[in-house]
Amino acid sequence: MTLQKTILTSILCLSAYASNADVLLIDVINKEPANTAAGLLRPTNGQSMDQVKSNFGEPAITYPAIGEPPITRWNYSKFSVYFEHQLVIHSVVNKPKKAL
Repeated sequence: MTLQKTILTSILCLSAYASNADVLLIDVINKEPANTAAGLLRPTNGQSMDQVKSNFGEPAITYPAIGEPPITRWNYSKFSVYFEHQLVIHSVVNKPKKAL
């Protein structure tokens, strides 16, 4: 009977440790503002194409909409913006180009 109690106690302790690690990771992710990465301001979800142009200027490259729903990508020098129809669904920081 004590072996079963020891195993059960070990399992409970390990599961509590794992759940704390998940919460801590989520807390760290949630503390970083969604529209910044390394101090780079970028468009946020839900902004319109007109708002993005007004705040960040004309994109360097625009790609035509593809798929259903239509997804459009605009590239700026330091980030890219993805739109579904006319609204931002995601913005990502561009990786720096590797030196050759």
